[in-house]
Amino acid sequence: MSTRMTDRVDRFFLVSARKSTLAREVRGGLATFFAMSYIVVLNPLIIGTAKDRNGELIAGGTDVTTSVVAVAGVTALTAGVLTILMGVVGRYPFAIAVGLGLNSFLAVGVASQTTWPEAMGLVLLEGLIIMVLVLTRVRTAIMHAIPADLKTAIGVGIGLFLVLIGLVDAGIVRRIPDAAGTTVPVGFGVGGELEGWPILVFVVGLVLTAILVVRRVPGAIVIGILSSTVLAIVVEAVFHPGPSVVDGKPVSPTGWQLNVPRAPTDWFALPDLSLVGQVDPFGAFGRIGVIAALMIVFALLLSDFFDTMGTVVGLTAQADLLDSKGQVPGIGRVLFVDSLAATLGGAASSSSNTTYVESSAGIGEGARTGIASVITGSLFLAAMFFAPLVTVVPFEAATPALVVVGLAMVSQIRHIDFTDNGILLPALLTAVLMPFTYSISVGIGAGLISYVILRVFQGRAREIHALLWITAGLFAIYFATHPLKSLFGIE
Repeated sequence: MSTRMTDRVDRFFLVSARKSTLAREVRGGLATFFAMSYIVVLNPLIIGTAKDRNGELIAGGTDVTTSVVAVAGVTALTAGVLTILMGVVGRYPFAIAVGLGLNSFLAVGVASQTTWPEAMGLVLLEGLIIMVLVLTRVRTAIMHAIPADLKTAIGVGIGLFLVLIGLVDAGIVRRIPDAAGTTVPVGFGVGGELEGWPILVFVVGLVLTAILVVRRVPGAIVIGILSSTVLAIVVEAVFHPGPSVVDGKPVSPTGWQLNVPRAPTDWFALPDLSLVGQVDPFGAFGRIGVIAALMIVFALLLSDFFDTMGTVVGLTAQADLLDSKGQVPGIGRVLFVDSLAATLGGAASSSSNTTYVESSAGIGEGARTGIASVITGSLFLAAMFFAPLVTVVPFEAATPALVVVGLAMVSQIRHIDFTDNGILLPALLTAVLMPFTYSISVGIGAGLISYVILRVFQGRAREIHALLWITAGLFAIYFATHPLKSLFGIE
């Protein structure tokens, strides 16, 4: 690259201004991709295997293989295009892909009442509404209205969430079956013990990554993921742990979570993009009724809206890019791309796309600009053709990075003013409910509602921004969805 071109890239992406380097951005882009590439495999298993009210899969008919392949193609496509857009337009190292939780909600709670095109039509409408909120600057205003201490608590909660995601995906923390006769919801390993070779790979990867990070070795996160993946391939070849789940059914508690790390026999495959455009924006209103359809759109809207808000604030704080007022510079560009992500996710039938908390892996590697997102997005586009390579990395090899980075984000807790009782409970609820409920938006909602209530009873209602009153009220409605459905006779 010529010196003139390098200077242009530097100025456009603010590389020097954010005290980064091209090498760090490339490493960061790689780290983020490896940390979240699982979505290309996981999303097809969630929405590609669920039947709609007519008993059909998302690709039509009942052939699971065809459906899964089609979902994998559009999952990688939307993640690639949108992440590159985030890099070029938003100019932050944030990656975008299908939102976990939202896709499960669609598969279980929406498609079962509608057809798949109708379900994706509701996602499309939700994205368009968010885009209007962004263009009218309402979404930006709400972000600015949240107190600095609660923004910090959001970052802490996301850090804890990352740690829990990593531990659960690796099998360190597991749900205890209801039949086990205990009130404890989760446990340690298998029966209270660490069993299986995959767990060893995770532990070795965690220790190695932590050491590399502590020693400030360039490329620590990427080295940790790649080294763990090589170890996993060797372990599988020698000891044959096999998968933990086959066709959605548990077969071995000591097997690999999600992917079995084997050297691929097929390196190249043409993507199936037949789902693009298979969407019906208004069909659900006639099938399940206007009120029921609007309730689904509202639920999608709140979750998407505040998940992104929390993620963006937390990641920007981790990158030390917040301005002197604790705001995200150029937040409008970021939110515009994110709103476009929800819209295009519905149009492409991959489900709503959103900014990913796993972007923290790239930030932990030193990424500070949109160049990292361009790298990550390009890898997702390549993954459409090289899907077999994406499935080589098991959870046990990628999740140590999430744990290490999550713990680093938790360190932000020192900036919260715990001497203010009106902040203490809202901050605690915000940070703790995110991992406990597996939902960023639930943590934010509980924090905002409790903040408004406590400030009122402290006699400090004037400190509450008008938009916070509205937002807290909307969350109250969101949490009261079931009673409202009962009131209106909606099943």
